[in-house]
Amino acid sequence: MSVHVLEEANRCLQCKKPRCMEGCPIHTRIPDMIRMLKEGQTLDAANMLYENNPLSMICSLVCNHEAQCEGHCVRGIKENPVHISAIENYISDSCFERLEEKTVPKNGMKAAVIGAGPAGITIAILLAEKGYGVTVFETRDKIGGIMRYGIPEFRLPKQNLDRYFEKMKRMGILFRPNFGVGGSVSIQDLLDDGYKSVFIGTGAWRPRRLNIPGETFGNVQYAINYLNNPDVYDLGDRVAVIGSGNAAMDVARTAIRHGSRYVTVFSRDEKVSASKEESGYAQIDGVKFILNKAPVRITDDGVVMCDTKRNEEGKVELIEGTDKLFEADSVLIAVSQVPQDKLVNRDKDLKLNERGNLATNDTGETTMPGVFASGDVVTGAKTVVHAVKYSKEIAEAMDRYMQENRE
Repeated sequence: MSVHVLEEANRCLQCKKPRCMEGCPIHTRIPDMIRMLKEGQTLDAANMLYENNPLSMICSLVCNHEAQCEGHCVRGIKENPVHISAIENYISDSCFERLEEKTVPKNGMKAAVIGAGPAGITIAILLAEKGYGVTVFETRDKIGGIMRYGIPEFRLPKQNLDRYFEKMKRMGILFRPNFGVGGSVSIQDLLDDGYKSVFIGTGAWRPRRLNIPGETFGNVQYAINYLNNPDVYDLGDRVAVIGSGNAAMDVARTAIRHGSRYVTVFSRDEKVSASKEESGYAQIDGVKFILNKAPVRITDDGVVMCDTKRNEEGKVELIEGTDKLFEADSVLIAVSQVPQDKLVNRDKDLKLNERGNLATNDTGETTMPGVFASGDVVTGAKTVVHAVKYSKEIAEAMDRYMQENRE
């Protein structure tokens, strides 16, 4: 790995106007990172990365690099781009336990973080660095959220998340695992107990339905449920995956690794929506792709698909009379997720927007004063790096709010 990383670092042109930085949603200082590595300042580079992105080690593994940093690399115009993700991962991973942990005096104020996914972890770290007493409430027994329970081990080793847990404990962050706010305890209860501000980062865990006949049958599973614990499912040899995004690739590749022999991804469009890298890995793993097909009903024997085409308005529509059964032992539905509504039902001051996500203003504050939100619960299912980007802004907004309302 180290030889590969150095070779890639030497390919960097140190552009005066680095397009790679423009392509990164959080504008990682990529040329500086590479220069520092080559000059032997690896720990300094790691601290710089962590300060800009607390989840640098995670993002270096799971980001859609071909559409972001590497996709904007000037080297990629005529040849392969610099493998920026490998360089960032080498630096962040090898230095993680040695990263500086900011120690500032406690300011006497408490902040609550609901959800230990990418947004919640980012907020908790940033607020703890500012001196707040942070408690994280998580419905599951371990941190990570979608990173632990929605991304396969072969893409993101769970050990990395355990390392974050240890670091956060060293920072003085407290945890309430297996505890769901919105049941016996409400957000208002947290505010009444003295938390100056509350952050909601509960993610998007409710599967989006196809709303076709047969969706409740026993041979049907939703992607987010399957990825949560694939070991408990027996999908059989033939698996049909409905949807063609990156989550569909994760599902398809996981099914193959758990013994399914014939896994087919169906896309309603003329191309898959997953990144070229993820769909490419799926292909070499043995996943097959069938395009321009949309499901119309599910049976005990598989899924009935219909041919599709784009109309004059550019929308995908079904072609009548083309229904055909594709036999499958199991059908996996991977067409995104939406947020749960438990918190909204419990705290009536919280409102949803027209898309069914938590309504927030420009600073991330919800319709409940002092309560902020970001991540998938606000935007719908997005990427880890986007959760970090918005959470950095909201941590600053929460800090301002709590300082202005100290008394």
